[in-house]
Amino acid sequence: MKVNKTNVARLLDKAKVAYELIPYEVDENDLSAVHVAASLGEDIDCVFKTLVLHGDKSGYFVCVIPGEHEVDLKLAAKVSGNKKCDLIPMKELLPLTGYIRGGCSPIGMKKHFPTYIHKTCLDFPFIYVSAGIRGLQIKLAPQDLIREARAEVATLF
Repeated sequence: MKVNKTNVARLLDKAKVAYELIPYEVDENDLSAVHVAASLGEDIDCVFKTLVLHGDKSGYFVCVIPGEHEVDLKLAAKVSGNKKCDLIPMKELLPLTGYIRGGCSPIGMKKHFPTYIHKTCLDFPFIYVSAGIRGLQIKLAPQDLIREARAEVATLF
């Protein structure tokens, strides 16, 4: 199956980062990372989802966490220098990041936002994140993702 490169893949190519593009079957009724992990036949703990939040002091920021977990808003606020924060409304996602729900990647957003990735990413030789579209994941070493997303490792749940 021919997989077209996404902007995320082109950015990783430019940075000379090793990765694999892994397609999966999209279920429009279930865009969860749990479904993605099951489709890939992978451990849900190494399939990460990208969440965009808004803090009362810092503005927008990104949290990347294992798929079946929920971000702890108190921890996310603390790590990002906010008193409180919330997930952004879904309708803001595309205009803000250039990505849609189920296809949001921590790499290649319209502009760079402070990014925090949950510390368990370091437990794996590689992890999966969205390649920027539904139906396609990028498999890469967590250290490469941390570097390319200019992310900080943190406790987010």
